[in-house]
Amino acid sequence: MRIIKLTEETRNDLLSELLKRSPNQYTEYENTVAEIVENVRSRKDEALFEYTEKFDHITLTGESAQVTEEEMEEAYREVDPGLVDVIRKALINIRAYHEKQKRYSWFDSREDGILLGQKITPLSRVGVYVPGGKAVYPSSVLMNVVPAKVAGVGQIVMTTPCRGGKVSPNTLVAAREAGVDVIYKVGGAQAIAAMAHGTETIPKVDKIVGPGNIFVALAKKAVYGFTGIDSIAGPSEITVLADETADARYVAADLLSQAEHDELASAILVTTSRKLAEDVSKEIEGFLHTLSRADIIRKSLDHYGFILLVDTLEEGIETVDQIAPEHLEIVTSNPFDTMTRVHNAGAMFLGQYSSEPLGDYFAGPNHILPTNGTARFFSPLSVDDFVKKSSIIYYSKEALQEVHEDIEAFAKAEELTAHANSIAVRFE
Repeated sequence: MRIIKLTEETRNDLLSELLKRSPNQYTEYENTVAEIVENVRSRKDEALFEYTEKFDHITLTGESAQVTEEEMEEAYREVDPGLVDVIRKALINIRAYHEKQKRYSWFDSREDGILLGQKITPLSRVGVYVPGGKAVYPSSVLMNVVPAKVAGVGQIVMTTPCRGGKVSPNTLVAAREAGVDVIYKVGGAQAIAAMAHGTETIPKVDKIVGPGNIFVALAKKAVYGFTGIDSIAGPSEITVLADETADARYVAADLLSQAEHDELASAILVTTSRKLAEDVSKEIEGFLHTLSRADIIRKSLDHYGFILLVDTLEEGIETVDQIAPEHLEIVTSNPFDTMTRVHNAGAMFLGQYSSEPLGDYFAGPNHILPTNGTARFFSPLSVDDFVKKSSIIYYSKEALQEVHEDIEAFAKAEELTAHANSIAVRFE
């Protein structure tokens, strides 16, 4: 793995290289996605099932597109009961964490005839997209569905590709355990378009969440405005900020845990210790001889894997903030203090034993996180993503009379005389 002494020039080159992984860079696919979205919007089921046959090589109808109870029962027979037990344990942690995020309506009533407040309303129907191509991630089913359930969403619709005429049993079991209401066997940009606009089979949803390939990401971008979306997710990434106290073998293993996702994944170590840098590089080479996805990992590390040497921890923190990673492990002598000085990261893992996969599967915080530097302004998926807020305003006649001249003056200053008049008529 490349070891680079960080300078202002190498930092700028690194950030530029990482941004090439963003879905916003793949404009050559946008016309294709736009055509798919428009066809599904206008021709509905007819176009949806044509694309499903073209891309997934299965023939569906309105009746066969929905996962049946018989298919669900078959999935439970095929999935290892031990995995079902693990899913249920993980759900306990994930629900408990997200329960603490719940918001409640509030109202502030004053003695002068004024009531102000905020009303919290869950979304009526949410669409969850679950990948089913190169890899299957039942853990993502839990992370997308649980906060929606905690928020009180009325109906959760899930779409996922059907490969070889069958949805992954692991995905189906995770969906049932998490509380999905209905599942459709369609994927890709066409599934996103169907949920955004509605078809004869798939209902229109208020918001679409969940990761996918570049076509799914661009489709979510295309339908934003017709429906809500969580974010436009890019490839996975991890940054480890470490000093000389870190265990090189642990750090190497954690970097590889994200590099195995795909060739565009990014794994970066930022460290003050040259010895740690060299030891981590050696450990990575050793691991690569034993890991099943070594070919993917090598391609990822060749393009987006770096070990960055910095002079001070402060310089390391500054570098981390500029990268704004999806996952940040802090393995320093005092990770809790270091954490308080980091501003930009999707999720932070503190200390030697808080390995990133702990967050992927089990700890409770959501693993749907901002990527490609968007942790500068985005947050992890949460209960907040599945509710909307309405402002509440009540003034009595007496309360409005106290301020009506001020409001009229403000409106006239903006040359909005109808605004001023709507207040003035009440005191003619």
